[in-house]
Amino acid sequence: MLICETARLHIRQFTIDDAAFIYRLLNSPTWLIYIGDRNIRGLHDARNYLINGPIASYERHGFGLYLIALKGEGTPVGMTGLIRRDGLEEVDIGFAFLPDYTGKGYAYEAVNAIKDYALTTLKLPRVAAITTQKNISAIALLNKIGLRHEKMIQLPGNSTAFMYFIN
Repeated sequence: MLICETARLHIRQFTIDDAAFIYRLLNSPTWLIYIGDRNIRGLHDARNYLINGPIASYERHGFGLYLIALKGEGTPVGMTGLIRRDGLEEVDIGFAFLPDYTGKGYAYEAVNAIKDYALTTLKLPRVAAITTQKNISAIALLNKIGLRHEKMIQLPGNSTAFMYFIN
């Protein structure tokens, strides 16, 4: 199901058929460095990630993580979306792209569209985002879409300190 679109991108719900893309994305160097290893070792793991993650979130919350594809050709390039996380009051905007599709403005286009979707369509009063201090690109993007660093936080069961952004 199409969630929103931009001048160059379609943003839609994930399906089980996106397992090969999820396998690639979640094992890409930038995902492993900035987000962490999710132990996706094959297509079976990728399918389980989709079923228990984004697809379950659509049913439970009415939103989740979405696939970003180039208009026209339909090539999957990344994911963005909204996550309900333990330890955060507000819904969190998340995003990740395959390395070949960074530096082209796609992240700004997609993440800004999801922020607007959250505030306008879903009528969420606020949205948040978290990232590590070493993820300079994510920090710049969050500032560019109008989120501001408010504080450092730790999520339950995680020893990493995250920068917490809010609109």
